[in-house]
Amino acid sequence: MATLVKTTLDGRKLEVVGLAICLDGKLEAPDLIEVKEHPNRRAIWEVAPEATHMAGRVPLTQGEAEIVFQAFKDAEAKILANPVAINERFRLAAKWKACEQGIE
Repeated sequence: MATLVKTTLDGRKLEVVGLAICLDGKLEAPDLIEVKEHPNRRAIWEVAPEATHMAGRVPLTQGEAEIVFQAFKDAEAKILANPVAINERFRLAAKWKACEQGIE
């Protein structure tokens, strides 16, 4: 189930789907970055002075970021309640670790 965060000025929907942030149905970002830690923070604040977080290319206000954080929290709770989902997360984590080590 998708959680609507905002609609951009050009009419695209920014939604949280599971543990991903999607723009118009396509993956935009796996998490949020605080603007104060972003390398282009000055340019971001010039264009969107109220922005506190970035979801990929999309600036978010504190209220919109809270919607994302709550949706992530809800998705995490659903995953932790499902043994199949837990096994899949462990499988993916092991695969990424093996790739980092050059095994796969």
